Amino acid sequence: QVRLVESGGAEVHPGGSLTLSCEASESIFSIYIMAWYRQAPGARRELVATITDGGLTTYADSVKDRFTISRDNDKNTMYLQMNHLKTEDTAVYYCNIDHLSYSDYVLRPNIKGNYYGQGTQVTVSS
Repeated sequence: QVRLVESGGAEVHPGGSLTLSCEASESIFSIYIMAWYRQAPGARRELVATITDGGLTTYADSVKDRFTISRDNDKNTMYLQMNHLKTEDTAVYYCNIDHLSYSDYVLRPNIKGNYYGQGTQVTVSS
């Protein structure tokens, strides 16, 4: 099974920037949908952004125009560039493989994979 390792979390001031990385133990070239999630203290895990193997992206409204998801298949790594950070962005950030293949997505769109790594802490504080 593919293992994912998140990194890049830190403590920053409001308005600051960070780039998170998600390194996979195997090739991500053919993985259909990868995603970033986050979980704040006392809250449920929420979807932040997704990216397909073709580079199509989606974002939660709360991060649209501030965050950018990308993937480098040659490096087996996905990224989350976060700009104009707010205190409400404070959370543990996780990456995941939502759907390994397009057929998996078509057959079971609401059943997502469970490949979460250990997460990386992002704290936005003045």
